[in-house]
Amino acid sequence: MRFADTDPLNRTRFPIDEWALVETEFGIDDQGRTETLFAVGNGYLGLRGNVEEGRDGHMHGTFVNGFHETWPIRHAEEAFGFARVGQTIVNAPDAKVIRLYVDDEPLVMTEAEILSYERRLDFRTGSLSRSVEWRTPSGKRVLITSRRMTSFTDRHLALIDYEVELLDADAAITISSQILNRQDGRDEYRAGVPEAPAGFDPRKAETFIDRVMQPRAKRHGDGRYILGYQTTNSGMTIAVGAQHSIVTDNPFTESGSIGDDLAKHIYKVQATQGVPIRVTKAVSYHTARKVPVRELVDRADRTLDRAAELGVAEIFAQQRAWLDDYWTRSDVEIPGQPLLQQATRWNLFQLAQATARTDGGGVAAKGVSGSGYGGHYFWDSEIYVMPFLTYTAPIVARNVLRFRQKMLDAARARATELNQLGALFPWRTINGQESSAYYAAGTAQYHIDADISYALMQYVAATGDEDFLARGAIDILVETARMWEDLGFWRSNADDVFHIHGVTGPDEYTTVVNDNLYTNVMARANLEAAAKAVDDLQVHQPTEYRRLVERLSVTPAEVASWRRAGAHMHIPFDPQLGVHPQDSAFLEKELWDLEHTPEDRRPLLLHYHPLVIYRFQVLKQADVVLALFLQGNRFTTEQKLADFEYYDPLTTGDSTLSAVVQSIIAAEVGYHELALRYFRAALFVDLADLHHNAADGVHVASTGGVWSALAFGFGGFRDHGGKFSFDPRLPDGWTALTYRVTLRGTRLRVTVEHDAITFQVEEGEGAEVSVRGQSVRISAGEPVRVPLDGQGPRILGAPTMRDVTGTRRADGTLLTASIPTLSLDVDEDDSPIPVD
Repeated sequence: MRFADTDPLNRTRFPIDEWALVETEFGIDDQGRTETLFAVGNGYLGLRGNVEEGRDGHMHGTFVNGFHETWPIRHAEEAFGFARVGQTIVNAPDAKVIRLYVDDEPLVMTEAEILSYERRLDFRTGSLSRSVEWRTPSGKRVLITSRRMTSFTDRHLALIDYEVELLDADAAITISSQILNRQDGRDEYRAGVPEAPAGFDPRKAETFIDRVMQPRAKRHGDGRYILGYQTTNSGMTIAVGAQHSIVTDNPFTESGSIGDDLAKHIYKVQATQGVPIRVTKAVSYHTARKVPVRELVDRADRTLDRAAELGVAEIFAQQRAWLDDYWTRSDVEIPGQPLLQQATRWNLFQLAQATARTDGGGVAAKGVSGSGYGGHYFWDSEIYVMPFLTYTAPIVARNVLRFRQKMLDAARARATELNQLGALFPWRTINGQESSAYYAAGTAQYHIDADISYALMQYVAATGDEDFLARGAIDILVETARMWEDLGFWRSNADDVFHIHGVTGPDEYTTVVNDNLYTNVMARANLEAAAKAVDDLQVHQPTEYRRLVERLSVTPAEVASWRRAGAHMHIPFDPQLGVHPQDSAFLEKELWDLEHTPEDRRPLLLHYHPLVIYRFQVLKQADVVLALFLQGNRFTTEQKLADFEYYDPLTTGDSTLSAVVQSIIAAEVGYHELALRYFRAALFVDLADLHHNAADGVHVASTGGVWSALAFGFGGFRDHGGKFSFDPRLPDGWTALTYRVTLRGTRLRVTVEHDAITFQVEEGEGAEVSVRGQSVRISAGEPVRVPLDGQGPRILGAPTMRDVTGTRRADGTLLTASIPTLSLDVDEDDSPIPVD
């Protein structure tokens, strides 16, 4: 497990601000990381945190959710049913470029003499601002200030304010604002047929060696420039437009030019000391799968017209108002912990940037902050991101589920290709087709069907939106249940038992196994949910039930078969060890010696052949432990403790999906200090670049998991079967924790203290919950405080972190595995220790 060895951030360079990420020194060596950390996005459009003038950098990226190119997957050895079409997000034309010249000397941040510098990503205003004082080679001091944002209220709009002022001399200034079409961060045009990234790393996106975007349109006039393209293979279309304006009392001229891949608007200014020059650049991006470029050009025109009518001040005011509402619904407060508070809000802000304006699209693993994982959507969305959306932004959650619903036909076709009934959703995709070239750790993760169904039913239970289910979303439940009932089989000994063989669970270090516990537990829930939903529809909405029968030919006998399969699902358990095997053969394997595996051989997937890893008891990420969380009402407290103690030392944490789940269950079973260490490890995944790939984009699932670790872990919130319960575990050293959850239209403010939990209705009429088994009714205007002392079971005398080192071999002997220490080098009051 990766933990930070020192204070996660250099606090001289990154001072603590609970409502912003601030940088006071420009860093050359870690530009990839800071380009990610300071990216701005709205779920549809994302601009990486490159400086406007930047020539050097890790990746000059602008990404649009779902805008991708396709390419044929070339397998070294072919087999029927292998994924055939690869999909990779396209680095869209970059409209944030603004070149600055003073007396024809360019500002190049990596080479310039910088006298002062500050960059600020503000979580309340939703903007990235920057102030730079530059001394030119001739000794003139120049102040450059800028603001940029992608709009949460207009998903197609971005805005850049750029101001230059001479501080001690007059000079000739040239500002060249550009739209530059470059691929993968390079100025040359490379795209089309992919090649692997330099150095093996399956987490990175492919690069391209042929041209991706074919020019289809260009238009300019009156300071406005629009370029249009169509991708070579996928046929997607895009239009990018920019409108310019200038405010200055200095004399100036302006000119422009446009080509297939470069549009420039140039201001030449005879600048006087102390007289500022302010250039505003409104930018619009529109993409589509089938719409002609000419129509997208018209749409970009309308977006820019609307921005001009609103004006810069109003656009930023609308952004602030949107975020005021967002934080009202979503904020998590950790009083007295400024370091953790800042990091928490950065993670929550990233969730807004990855999801807010998906508007029927998916949530990519990196959102729109980078090209990592090729811009694909995974099961991460449903298990790690959807809970946050369901309980803080139900309309966004509904849109994400509609995105999966629109993929249902493609999932049916994929199931047929794999000789199954029903539907099988792709493990990784952009356009609905499976694009995982390595089936063992990809396509074989059939559990994605159950994950999507789980997220759907969690949403319906939390919101009461039965209409969404009845009007078509129930088809997801039906078709996934059909797949499970067809995939599994019956084995009769003394009892009938339903098995599922030949699948891969969440742990990608163990593939194509029989009776993976996570898969079986989640498939059982899927089958039960489908049967209940069809029965309820027949009773409560007979008209919609008849439509369902007509649409999918559902029969009572079929529903009964789902119910029976779920009731008799095989749930592996080893009575000798008292644990649930991860799969039927997992406990028979040799144990990997993690204690003596050097750090330079981690993560394992980059240094060992898959067959080597597959022979051992070693986990990339929590598998059984994740099942303990999602289906926690199906396991006893004793089982959770035993399973956690067995699997935790075997888990490498090579996946960023792991720490948050380990934190939640560690808190539940009594390892409170360990829970806090795992939480901190998840909290700083990107901020401290703990997995050394933050340059490829934000780990969006981990940011969602941070919310879950706070709400479900320390906050003790659970939602099994639509019954909302609370059993909090506040870490030592924290005085309180406050978070919000929206339950069937009522937003509750939940405040956890060591001796009590308090509920207050912030919006809506009220809610019925339970606290450690005690029923509690909360009504509007009547806060309820429930004492916690002496209530409910606690695991007393829980081992300390350094004692959590043991698990048993298959023969019952003890394995000792060390868990690295997390030290943030902070004082007890959580203030940072100065860094040399």
